[in-house]
Amino acid sequence: MPTPSIDSRVSPAMLHILLALASRDLHGYAVMAAIRERTEGRVDIGPGTLYRTIAHLLERGWIEEVPPADDARKTYRITSLGKRVAGGEARRLSALVSWAAESDLLAGTE
Repeated sequence: MPTPSIDSRVSPAMLHILLALASRDLHGYAVMAAIRERTEGRVDIGPGTLYRTIAHLLERGWIEEVPPADDARKTYRITSLGKRVAGGEARRLSALVSWAAESDLLAGTE
């Protein structure tokens, strides 16, 4: 069993996967589809990146496998630790965007 860890390094792929799993349990292909849909196609995580990142999330205890039902595909769910990590990263990014707005970086070009 992996040792749960709050590691401050959260890659964009990790955050997208955690956010996709925040609302429901999903299998790998459904995670990719949810990310593509939520980002309107701007983010497209391929199978290699997806499953490598899922392995890292499982190792950190941020997600877990759901016991299989009728479907043979592996299904994943976010853990309470994963929710805390995703929430912390979302707050960090929100603060960064606020700082950028205060610095007039989001005002556009003239």
